[in-house]
Amino acid sequence: MDRVQRVGISLESDLLRQFDAFISGQGYSSRSEAVRDLIRDRLTQDRLGEPQTEAIAGVFVVYDHHQAQLAQKLIKLQHSHLLKTISSMHVHIGHHECLEVILLRGKVSEISNLGDRIISLKGVKSGKINLIAAAE
Repeated sequence: MDRVQRVGISLESDLLRQFDAFISGQGYSSRSEAVRDLIRDRLTQDRLGEPQTEAIAGVFVVYDHHQAQLAQKLIKLQHSHLLKTISSMHVHIGHHECLEVILLRGKVSEISNLGDRIISLKGVKSGKINLIAAAE
């Protein structure tokens, strides 16, 4: 483990009060842990801004399973990008609606493009791509 170094910061009283309320609600045991997580998150978001960064994505889509050929198109896209598709999960959430969660791995630009193609299919009611930078 890296050697821990102590640093000091100055914050306005109101900002510190808001921060303490936030971290208490999140269940942090200390300000230090919360600050470390915020720094890690910001650095990760910065890395995800680079198209060549290796990442993992969860693509979440809700769709009408009665839409002609949609399920087959989803499967075809996953199979045509087999090296990027890690896994998928299918959940029935209503009489006409299904949730598909597709896990992808690859460069940010590639998996974002594939996720966008999935979300833009006719019959998809809503979709979201959630990117996480892969460990270095």
